Amino acid sequence: MIVTVTYQVGPERKFDLDYYLTTHIPLVEKLWGPLGMTSARVLRGTGTPTGAPAPITIMALLEFESADAFRAAGKQHGREVMGDIANFTDAEAAVQFNDQVL
Repeated sequence: MIVTVTYQVGPERKFDLDYYLTTHIPLVEKLWGPLGMTSARVLRGTGTPTGAPAPITIMALLEFESADAFRAAGKQHGREVMGDIANFTDAEAAVQFNDQVL
């Protein structure tokens, strides 16, 4: 099961990509890795084929053994992970469960 965490940021929003990559994602891996998270990848939207800005600026793909594993990890360490968001952005995180179908 893949959990996507997306952020839409623009000129009116701050997003410290260096902090996100060097501090936040390692924190997520440290706390949630032992609890069923098997991988974490980060994508940065750079634009659309028409040249418009990307509709989603940052997307984390967090792979978990199951939705229950994510819920358990969040219950145990969600406060630390979610509390760190203010250190790198003032944008709201959108979280979604996804099943891989292909």
